[in-house]
Amino acid sequence: MSASDRAEKSRGIPARGRRRVRIGRATIDDVTMVEAVEAIVDLVARGKGGFICTPNVDHVVLLEDDVRLRDAYERASLVLADGMPIVWSSHLLGTPLREKVSGSDLVGPLLRRAAAERWRIYLVGGAEGVAELAAERLSRAAPGLKIVGIDAGTIDLDRDPEGHDRLAVGIVAARPDLVLVALGCPKQEIVMDRIAAAVRPAVCAGIGAGLDFVAGTVPRAPRWISAAGLEWLYRLAREPRRLWRRYLVRDPRFVGILGRELMGRVLAK
Repeated sequence: MSASDRAEKSRGIPARGRRRVRIGRATIDDVTMVEAVEAIVDLVARGKGGFICTPNVDHVVLLEDDVRLRDAYERASLVLADGMPIVWSSHLLGTPLREKVSGSDLVGPLLRRAAAERWRIYLVGGAEGVAELAAERLSRAAPGLKIVGIDAGTIDLDRDPEGHDRLAVGIVAARPDLVLVALGCPKQEIVMDRIAAAVRPAVCAGIGAGLDFVAGTVPRAPRWISAAGLEWLYRLAREPRRLWRRYLVRDPRFVGILGRELMGRVLAK
């Protein structure tokens, strides 16, 4: 077995020559949506737990300064490209990712497969009542889906250091196969990292605003806007007071990170 295969197996990913692409401090698995679902099915079948991260531009920026987030990413079982800017950047760097596999897009095909596999599902996150509404809609969309627990996941990482332990207790009691975690970055990644061992063999997947989109409490951008890489602009236009700092102040740092990567690769030649 090659060193790259051993590295993949240590992250819980089937060693099948899967390529990984580095952008900033994020190392992303080059998989299609179909392959991502199959990789998660494999993780569940192995019974050793693990968790899935879905980095977008904001994640890459936050990884620069947040040590807890970096540690979580290092231990993630699968890392998927969430957003066309990530895919385009990989092409610019000469290491192209084949497809965008966002957490929100993953929910539908993954839960349809979960219903077929008769998995037990646990939902974490969303505002009051959102997860319950999402559960109703998911159950209608995927007949046979078994949702065994819901938790709002109201955890303050700094003021409530034991919050993730309480979350883990509820998950363990429900005995799910898959936990969908919709707490937003960096909280969901840090929480998944902290509870992963305790909730094993359950596999956790970070889905960002996925529950809000399913519940319909937050409208999803039209597909053409998402394909054009402008979903961030659509969300900013709808929630400017909440998102302006993220999109207009923090995330432009991504240009510098990408420039650093490009320069490093040029000098390495």
